[in-house]
Amino acid sequence: MTDSHLVLELALAWAAAFVGGLVAQRLRQPPIVGYLLAGMVIGPFTPGPVIHNGEIGVLAQIGVAFLMFALGVEFSFPELRDLGRVVILGGPLQVLGTMALGPLIAIPLHLSLRQGLFLGGVLALSSTVVALKVLMGRGELQSPYGRIAVGLLIAQDLAVVPLVILLPILSGGEAVHLVDLLLIAVKAAAVMVGVYVVGIRLAPWLLSHAALGRSRELFLLGVVALALGTALLTQEIGLSLAFGAFLAGLAIAESTYRTQVLAEILPLRDLFTALFFVSVGLMIDPGSLAPRLGMIGLLACAVLLGKTAVVSAVVKLLGVPLRTALLAGASMAQVGEFSFVLGALGVQTGALPRSVFSLILGTALVTIVLSAPLLTAVTAAVERVARGRRVEVGVFNGASAGGELTDHTVICGYGRVGREVASALKEHNLPYLVLERNPAIVEELQQEGVPVIFGDATSRVVLEHAGLERAALIAVLLPDPAAGELVTILAREMYPELDILARAATEEGAERLRQAGATRVVQPEFEAGVAVVGYALRRYGLSGPDLARTVLGRRARYYNISNRTW
Repeated sequence: MTDSHLVLELALAWAAAFVGGLVAQRLRQPPIVGYLLAGMVIGPFTPGPVIHNGEIGVLAQIGVAFLMFALGVEFSFPELRDLGRVVILGGPLQVLGTMALGPLIAIPLHLSLRQGLFLGGVLALSSTVVALKVLMGRGELQSPYGRIAVGLLIAQDLAVVPLVILLPILSGGEAVHLVDLLLIAVKAAAVMVGVYVVGIRLAPWLLSHAALGRSRELFLLGVVALALGTALLTQEIGLSLAFGAFLAGLAIAESTYRTQVLAEILPLRDLFTALFFVSVGLMIDPGSLAPRLGMIGLLACAVLLGKTAVVSAVVKLLGVPLRTALLAGASMAQVGEFSFVLGALGVQTGALPRSVFSLILGTALVTIVLSAPLLTAVTAAVERVARGRRVEVGVFNGASAGGELTDHTVICGYGRVGREVASALKEHNLPYLVLERNPAIVEELQQEGVPVIFGDATSRVVLEHAGLERAALIAVLLPDPAAGELVTILAREMYPELDILARAATEEGAERLRQAGATRVVQPEFEAGVAVVGYALRRYGLSGPDLARTVLGRRARYYNISNRTW
């Protein structure tokens, strides 16, 4: 007879997560808040059914691995290379900057300087799981600030290793050896090279055989084996499990199976990620936290405000616009999962009192719950400030690029959609101008002879130099929804008669863009659905006016507009 204890605990954990997530959703809170509270309810510190964080905690790490693997698949080596300065410079600076806040926090907690520094190191690590969940929920994972946050999160995962090695100094034990740090760096480089080679050569070959056999089971098994196998390998050599899973995803991102791998892994990612948050809730004792709410509030404020300020300052120092820097900082203002690992290690070695570890858990709960509201509040504040400024200084090249154009299209954002628009206009010899703040893209367009302005489209100065008063259309195609809304507002205020076409990430975003003054709003996922509907109906013989009426009717209902506007 098999032991059903683990199965029972898993069933209870997922059932509690479902109920907690449902309640949180009804209260308009992120589901992760419900998962955390569900873990507290079924944990050992509250009445009722009890499960412990032993085997569940181990399985929860699978959620972290799948989350980082899926993130790697959505990225690619070239995209990661573009974030090189953020990862190499910004990551260490952010960790050191947050550690410097530790001695200030130590004073009211009656901790020593060394204990304060160590606590600062614990709080410096953000939650990769929470930050990614919040970014994905807002549809802003691929926005400029979302990509910067991802780069910093990766740097933090790498920083866990040297922080663990440096722990003996903070605890007064044996000295750290430079050889150990160099060995870890060599191992990390070797793993990156090895995973890249495997991803380019071996992984596509294996997955192609599974795909040729048209077996979803074999394909999924291959994906899971690659993700967890690489993650465990990096963990065995002293690096983090999350870092290895991310590298495996990056390798797959270079193959032709990228989309199918992502489709197969997403359900597993979401299932085990929920389990991770439940496992965190299991560690929280509400009874022990209640008498120390003041201290928890102090630590939470230090994380929410201090980390936002430190990350924003570091990102701004790297030459990123202030608005993007602030949003990147706010998206990372929470206590991370690796903080629990370092905190527990600090207690074991005497670097931290046991009472501080319970404060870390309480602070984690508060900052995770407030993570999404903080980002929303910072976004709203930045937008209000930007709208109130009559002139925003923008840095741009080719300032006269729009001065010679008439009846042209201004393309804000030269991503995939922007490139398609530019290609179509060029094919028909129609004039257009690109607004872009990626220097590499600007240089590429300049070499091709395309009129381009290097600058932030949310700047009035940049918009004025685009010649909008003579333009036929402005296409707002920025990946950052908040930035797109701001450009739409500015363009409508400056040129009331201008035709504005804007891209929305969600249905709610489409409504906000309409209220901001967009003449037309396009939501890519909906338009893909319309294309599928059109193809399916044509397969059944529907064509001509009947097909057009159906398509226009669906667009009218979705965009809340009249058929005749299309």
